[in-house]
Amino acid sequence: MIINTGQRTDIPAFYSKWFINRIKEGYVLVRNPFYPKLVTKFILDPNVVDVIGFCSKNPRPMFQYLNELKRFGQFWYITITGFENDIEPNVPSINQVIEDFKYLSNKVGVLSICWRYTPIIINEKYTLKRHIETFKYIAENLKGYTSLAVFGFLDLYDKLKKNHQELKDCSDEDKIIITKEFIKIAKNNNMELRLCSKEKWLQDYGIDVNGCMRIEDYERAISSKLVIKKKMQARKSYCACYLSNDIGAYNTCLHFCSYCYANKDKNEVLKNNALHDDNSPFLIGNLKEDDVIKEYPAKSNKTDEITLF
Repeated sequence: MIINTGQRTDIPAFYSKWFINRIKEGYVLVRNPFYPKLVTKFILDPNVVDVIGFCSKNPRPMFQYLNELKRFGQFWYITITGFENDIEPNVPSINQVIEDFKYLSNKVGVLSICWRYTPIIINEKYTLKRHIETFKYIAENLKGYTSLAVFGFLDLYDKLKKNHQELKDCSDEDKIIITKEFIKIAKNNNMELRLCSKEKWLQDYGIDVNGCMRIEDYERAISSKLVIKKKMQARKSYCACYLSNDIGAYNTCLHFCSYCYANKDKNEVLKNNALHDDNSPFLIGNLKEDDVIKEYPAKSNKTDEITLF
C-alpha cells in the first residue's frame, strides 16, 4: 500500500507532530472530502505500507522525527520555485529550502527525493529570464542530491480565476522556450526532467510528459518491485500521475500560496486549523457520532523480486 500526504495539504510543514502521533498509534482516519460522514481508516504499519509519499515546500519541521520514519519506505517531492512572499507568503526562503533539501537527501537517499519547480507564472516581476536563471541556480545547487526534477505551468482552476484574477497563463511561445532551456539545464546537472501540467504537446520538444509521480520512482526508492493493479489519477483528462491513499484534508495549508488549488480561501483554512488536534486520529476535528468508518484493505504490494537499478 502507498500512503500519500501531500495532494491536499503540506503535512511536513504544518502537521508533523500529528503525523508522527498517527505513526505511533498505527492508524489514521480520513474524511471523504465530498461525503464527510464517510471515514476511511488507514493502517500505518511498515508491514503493509510500502511507501509514504511526502509533498512539501518546507520539510524542516519533520526533520526531528526522521528516525521515527526509518521503518517506512519514503519518497519526497520538495517544491522550490524562488517565488517571494507576494505569491508564496509563508514559504521559507529559496536558500533555506535548498539547504533543507540537501539535508533530507543525505538522510533518505538521492533516489528518494525529487525537486519540483511548479507552477511557472510569468508576469512583469517573474519574467521568462528570471525563471530560467532561477531554475539554473536551484539545479546547480541540487546537483548530486537528486536524480529527478519536475516542472509545470499554472492550471487556472475556476476558483483561481475568481479569487486571483491577476494570475495568468503564459504563452505557448514562452512554454516552448522554457521547456528547451530547462531540458539543457537539467541535463547539465544530471537530472531527469519531467513535465507536470496539461501541455502534453510539449513532448514534441523532447520533454517527458508521462507523469511525475510514478510507481517506478517508488520502486527505486525502496529497491523492490511493486505490483499495483489499479491506477488512480487526478484530473483524468490529462494527468498521468499515479496517485494513492491521501491522508490530508483540503483547506488546511497555511502557506497560502496564491496559486493553490487545495484551499478555498484563507478564512476557511484558519477556521479548520483552529480545529486541529495533534492527538486526534483526524487531521481536522475528531470523531462524530454519525461517522461511518470503513477500514481500507491494507496489504503490501511488494513482490519477492528485487528491482536492480
